[in-house]
Amino acid sequence: MSVSAKRVAVLDACVLYPAPLRDLLLNAADFRLYAPKWTARIQDEWTRNLVMNRPELTAEQLQRTAAAMQAAFPEAEVPVYEPLIDSLQLPDPDDRHVLAAAIRAQAEIIVTANLKDFPADVLREYGVEAQHPDAFMTTLLDEQPARVLQAFRQQVSFLRNPPKTAEQVLDTLRRVGLTITVRKLTALLIGSS
Repeated sequence: MSVSAKRVAVLDACVLYPAPLRDLLLNAADFRLYAPKWTARIQDEWTRNLVMNRPELTAEQLQRTAAAMQAAFPEAEVPVYEPLIDSLQLPDPDDRHVLAAAIRAQAEIIVTANLKDFPADVLREYGVEAQHPDAFMTTLLDEQPARVLQAFRQQVSFLRNPPKTAEQVLDTLRRVGLTITVRKLTALLIGSS
């Protein structure tokens, strides 16, 4: 098993909220580039916020998505992390459950766009690092570019309603903040043509 396949990462709600980013992260996990972790509370947070902000989506649709994620990654849900929450200190107390899940799952990474809410000095005490999803995916690309490219191609192939081209998906990923990832994936796509 490669070093990256042993990597365990808790996915914060903010990286599960945008479908293109969620899809890329989960396709990378499907190719065993890392082991994803989350909690029922994280799942509830991103689905609740998405229903609130996107009225064309229903809670039932997103519950099916969350259930499909759980079925695809049955080891992903972190159990019994709640007792740790009250002992943790973070700038936003509402984020302590994410760190508690990381500690309980023995994850070395929290993938989040909210880096300011997870100070490095606090996380270091627990052997955890917060990484922006662009930095996380870039690391995976640097370590195993061919497998990340396969995961990306799988993501594109799954988009059927409506279908999208690789370029359209890359543009969407760029808009959600994955600028370095998109640059590296573009180079790989050009190089493999």
